[in-house]
Amino acid sequence: MPKSVLVNVAWPYANGPRHIGHVAGFGVPSDVFARYQRMSGANVLMVSGTDEHGTPLLVQADKEGVSVKELADRYNRQIVEDLAGLGLSYDLFTRTTTRNHYAVVQELFRGLYENGYMIKQVTKGAVSPSTGRTLPDRYIEGTCPICGAPGARGDQCDNCGNQLDPADLINPVSKINGETPEFRDTEHFLLDLPALAGALGDWLRTRESWRPNVLKFSLNLLEDLRPRAMSRDIDWGIPIPVEGWEENNAKKLYVWFDAVVGYLSASMEWAYRSGDPEAWREFWTNPEVPSYYFMGKDNITFHSQIWPAELLGYAGLGAKGGEAGELGTLNLPTEVVSSEFLTMSGSKFSSSKGVVIYVKGFLKEFGPDPLRYFIAVAGPETTDTDFTWDEFVRRVNNELANGWGNLVNRTVSMAYKNFKEVPQPGELLEADTALLSLAEETFETVGSAIGASKFRQGINAAMRLVGEANAYLAEQEPWKLAKDESQRERLATVLWTALQVVSDCNVVLTPYIPHIAQQVHETLGREGVWAAKPQIVEVTDESPRTPIGVGLPEEGQTYPVIMGEYDAQQAVWQRVDVEPGTPLKKPKPLVSKLDPDLAVTGPEWAPVQPSA
Repeated sequence: MPKSVLVNVAWPYANGPRHIGHVAGFGVPSDVFARYQRMSGANVLMVSGTDEHGTPLLVQADKEGVSVKELADRYNRQIVEDLAGLGLSYDLFTRTTTRNHYAVVQELFRGLYENGYMIKQVTKGAVSPSTGRTLPDRYIEGTCPICGAPGARGDQCDNCGNQLDPADLINPVSKINGETPEFRDTEHFLLDLPALAGALGDWLRTRESWRPNVLKFSLNLLEDLRPRAMSRDIDWGIPIPVEGWEENNAKKLYVWFDAVVGYLSASMEWAYRSGDPEAWREFWTNPEVPSYYFMGKDNITFHSQIWPAELLGYAGLGAKGGEAGELGTLNLPTEVVSSEFLTMSGSKFSSSKGVVIYVKGFLKEFGPDPLRYFIAVAGPETTDTDFTWDEFVRRVNNELANGWGNLVNRTVSMAYKNFKEVPQPGELLEADTALLSLAEETFETVGSAIGASKFRQGINAAMRLVGEANAYLAEQEPWKLAKDESQRERLATVLWTALQVVSDCNVVLTPYIPHIAQQVHETLGREGVWAAKPQIVEVTDESPRTPIGVGLPEEGQTYPVIMGEYDAQQAVWQRVDVEPGTPLKKPKPLVSKLDPDLAVTGPEWAPVQPSA
């Protein structure tokens, strides 16, 4: 049987369209990884959806003068269209406002509560004086009381990595309107992290393969673990499934409690939509199946601390013991793959601050693969990276168009012009075998890099092969061989060699630029689907579980999801032989070069900002 791999991708908020900073962190890296795993023969499940609870949606709905459900529905559809357009190959991209999600979240909460890891406690809740609405921790900023850094959030300080409470901040202010919040006593359920610290630490110290920034940050969190609130004073969210609380429409589960459970609930929704309601168990209860979580660095704590602690508590593996819930003992993350920030002129992309380039506009003007390529080769994999139109134009024109596009075009054009088909090679010379050997080695080089989530290292190796193939053509000069009838066999050999290496390059570039890979597949005279595209499907909200409480999603609502028939694609992670005699067609340009002026001005919808 093929190995199974679970790919869990961060859930984007449905309070607005997504910008390229978002997809640089969670979108493109996860898809490159999933596509490579599928090509290698793995049984992949890749899930996510839109995160539709919490104060950010309420705030945006107020701004737009619409109901929060109307807002969530609109942006859910926009995000689905953007991510499908980018070619992200989800097995299921769903949403958190489904009956299935409510039911699964409530099951996880009940299991933690029954095992003693959800404790009731009176805390200080931050409230907006002007609206009376509870402010989420992340919407409060101030000076860190531990390290003194400005701009610390109410849940953590990014400078020192410590967990915080909003009431601890020095000079706290609301990010929504700048006012000073009031702190009032309120009773909530808290996740008893100190009771889970031992098990959490034992597990974290086994994570030797994690990116150093992620592991160091996560281990540092263990030094000051405190109980963390998992409910909120808010009327938009999932009801708390405890007697006396489930009918209280003024208190709901914390959005970050329900969001991380989404990986599990989406897997369960995928299972029953695929016709086998128990299929999710292979990915969640088989200890041999690895799980990879993709996100931006501001979400590390929820994936390396909060979510693993919830899973441990649900299984009864903390200091208080307990029994595993009805879903069983669920796998902890194998790896948390966190990217840094894609910035613009040094500032983090932010819709609210006007520092933004939306995915929709990018796709409309440039298509998906130029953006996917840029993120892979120049994105924020291990350090914050500044996006500039100058760098985007340079990468697309010099590397994607002049490098890869030119190699495909001139190789196939010369073969078509001289033979109309893939030629029959003669005896291979040392130059031919050297290039073919390098191509074979590149499969292992790129595959190992992608498998280790080193995506930039992988695409750089693939593009080095492209460069060597272009150098080979320059050295062999097939255009000169074509003028000498006595060199006909040598011409055939050189072009066959080049075509084979073009095919090899296309394989190793497929996870990165699947749309162009499909074009190359067809340019080489091949038919059928090489790299499958995701599909948008309209589905009906239904669930084999019944959620508890008030304010539940209505039965029978419809919504769009992303799914795909990826098993039917031809893409495999190995050499695909070019067969002599295969008819060729005159190729069309693969990549359009960008106007150099774009590097200076940017497009009208996202112009280059003048320097201060």
